[in-house]
Amino acid sequence: MPDWLTVIILAVIEGITEFLPVSSTGHLLLAEQWLARQSDLFNIVIQSGAVVAVIPLFPERVRQVFRAHRDPVARDFVLKAFGAFFLTGVGGVALEAGGFELPEEILPVALALIIGGILFLAVEAWLKGRETRSEITWAIAAAVGVGQLVAAVFPGASRSGTTILVMLALGLGRPAATEFSFLVGIPTMLAAGGLKIVKAFVSPPADAAPENWGLLLLATLVSAVVSFAVVKWLLGFVQTHTFKGFGWYRIALGGGLLLFLLR
Repeated sequence: MPDWLTVIILAVIEGITEFLPVSSTGHLLLAEQWLARQSDLFNIVIQSGAVVAVIPLFPERVRQVFRAHRDPVARDFVLKAFGAFFLTGVGGVALEAGGFELPEEILPVALALIIGGILFLAVEAWLKGRETRSEITWAIAAAVGVGQLVAAVFPGASRSGTTILVMLALGLGRPAATEFSFLVGIPTMLAAGGLKIVKAFVSPPADAAPENWGLLLLATLVSAVVSFAVVKWLLGFVQTHTFKGFGWYRIALGGGLLLFLLR
């Protein structure tokens, strides 16, 4: 398969799955079992492209950042988002210092997908008929920070999936949970990506092959466009739909992967 087609396929997968609660890391790890494996720098940059692309979808929240010093409501929201980000950052630094490396085997991805899918179905069943709220509390912000760390340790758990799950379990409505998950994920993933990009340039692996910057730019643009379209769709989807479909998808994909391993 031509290199340009390989990177486009990977970029489309990243763009679709980065913000959906189905695990972009898990999907990329699986795709690279059959496609040519790309560098860590490649995966980080296309992820960052997908993240940056969705910022224009939250113009009001962006404006809140700039008026937080004089608007108590805006300040409260920004502080809670920063608190979740800070908690994740502290935990991420601790993991990095401890030498944590993301496992690349299929089995943990399959198990995380299935467990997450079951939890989505269970939480949605629990929410049925209950009233939800739209206010982000400090407890929710802290849970989101911890949820992002859980997703960082277990490939297949999904950052957005884990954080949305904990917020739904704490009684937050689907639209508010989806938006807050996305907004906290933007600085979290950009910070993590930025640090890894700097590290890749300052101390690249001795056996690292030269990066094809043309293909990397192509993949980043594709990932950004796809991510923008998917997030715009999902923000509308959760206004009137549950996450049950994503739960069943996770279970089906995880089960298929287990069968693949057992064949």
